[in-house]
Amino acid sequence: MQERNAWVDYAKAIGIILVVYGHVARGVFNAGLPMDEDNYLLVDSIIYSFHMPLFFFLSGLFFYDSLMKRGTTGLIVNKVDTVVYPFIVWSLLQGLIEVVLSNYTNGEVTLGEVFSLLWSPRAQFWFLYALFLVFVVCSFVYAKAARRYFLQLLLAFSALYVFKQDLAMGNVGRFIFGNAVFFALGIWFNEIKTYFLTRYVPLTLLFGALFVVGQYLFHITFGLNWEVGGLPVLALAIVSIFFVIALSMWLGRIRMEWLLFIGASSMTVYLMHILAGSGVRVILGSILGIDSIPVHLVVGTLVGLIAPLLAQVIIKRYDLYFLMAPPKSVSATSLRSRRAVAH
Repeated sequence: MQERNAWVDYAKAIGIILVVYGHVARGVFNAGLPMDEDNYLLVDSIIYSFHMPLFFFLSGLFFYDSLMKRGTTGLIVNKVDTVVYPFIVWSLLQGLIEVVLSNYTNGEVTLGEVFSLLWSPRAQFWFLYALFLVFVVCSFVYAKAARRYFLQLLLAFSALYVFKQDLAMGNVGRFIFGNAVFFALGIWFNEIKTYFLTRYVPLTLLFGALFVVGQYLFHITFGLNWEVGGLPVLALAIVSIFFVIALSMWLGRIRMEWLLFIGASSMTVYLMHILAGSGVRVILGSILGIDSIPVHLVVGTLVGLIAPLLAQVIIKRYDLYFLMAPPKSVSATSLRSRRAVAH
């Protein structure tokens, strides 16, 4: 029997490994190292066709139960602590470090770009920015919806995703409707989760085959790229997500502590991996003079995963939790509780 929700951590681990590799590969390519451009672009598009939609999907899995438990306001306040706080802290930390080290990295980062995070999120932090917006919108939408309407809501978000290019919406709208469909898919998936849990082997084989065929047709036969958007990208992302989920459930039959640890620590890795990966690239290239692509990709990915995990251990050991979450005395949740008591 599978350990409860171990498959979720396996799925997170698969996703975050792809995130780290993708950013490392982009850094190596943008640094002008001798990389095969066609192969790089193909792998990059395959990864980006589903790895971030996977994280929105996983975020949606436990959303409705949390909404019913905390209520709309309570859930949004909680996300201020768990999403907005690390978004602001690490956007500033990474941004300021990039400003100082801009002479050694691929691009020049200005203080103006760093401090415009509230309307123009930078680097990997766009995900947390978009995730909070999606949480806010879905908190209000699903608070009024019965479970029997989850599929209809998923279809509505799908239509907004497909036609978002034709709708007059600003950056905030694109952040929301470019990602809410995968969040809604995660919410609705609970309705069929038992089916997956009892048939994960054939479903892994089925969606694995669809993944290979779909990616081949999309990238090779039709020569498309993940940035084209629309219905083909949505379909490809859903097939890819279901493949990862079924595979993760299959992996749930065995216990791999290291992979579970990576999955459970995916937020920490996401926040810190760019600094670690970029640092490795600078050391390998500028200091050691190494331009081997396999070395850069393998070492960069490993350090991009391991360094944040070591940092997490240090944070825990020396009680530096303010780097990841607000102190309880000033957290949004505590402030709301004190205000409720006062009234």
